[in-house]
Amino acid sequence: MSLLSRLFGGGGSAPEVEPETYKGFRILPEPIKESGGLRVCATIEKDFDGETRSHRLIRADVCNNEDEAREISTAKAKKLIDERGDALFG
Repeated sequence: MSLLSRLFGGGGSAPEVEPETYKGFRILPEPIKESGGLRVCATIEKDFDGETRSHRLIRADVCNNEDEAREISTAKAKKLIDERGDALFG
């Protein structure tokens, strides 16, 4: 989903949440609805010289409720940021 779509409510019917800032990165938890529940997913963004770079984090974990899926998505994104830092973007 593009930044403009997120800002102006385009796309799916899921309620939008404010991105969480962590160590200079923005984390946008975006669990994916599936038949078995909600798959853990988040977009990680960071600005470099006026350019926004993003990385899509998708995990095999599936949760039964949206709040739990968002919490786990955010926690997994933070762990990835701790492990990879700026190298996350190549």
